Amino acid sequence: MAYMNKVMLIGNVGHDPEVRMTTTGTKKVSFSLATSQKYKDSAGEYKEKTQWHNIVFWGKLGDLVERMVLKGSSLFIEGEVTYRKWEDQNGVSKTITEINGNNFQILGAKANEQKRDQNQSSSQDDYNSVVEDDDLPF
Repeated sequence: MAYMNKVMLIGNVGHDPEVRMTTTGTKKVSFSLATSQKYKDSAGEYKEKTQWHNIVFWGKLGDLVERMVLKGSSLFIEGEVTYRKWEDQNGVSKTITEINGNNFQILGAKANEQKRDQNQSSSQDDYNSVVEDDDLPF
């Protein structure tokens, strides 16, 4: 019998990717991703529920994420669910659920804005004014 651990998410990046290096020199790039579900409650009112996911990319894919992904970017991500446990400085046991990404694609207008920023020598002020006008909730 074969088993599969595969996750596919489409959502918006909650903060600019955070870059760290492991003790062995491997790059770890992490960020949060918001996904939303719209539904009608028992009273017939439309509601929206947002889930936050911890996303991690490693190595060369991490390099791409670091260069291309910004807060507010809309992304399609493929990966697998992982669980990690550790003890903090006070000896308290902590657990985190993460999505280890193995593929991503930038979606929508953000991709075009980022490509423009990379391919043209537009001023940083012009680029910031485009991002600030965005209606995203983060």
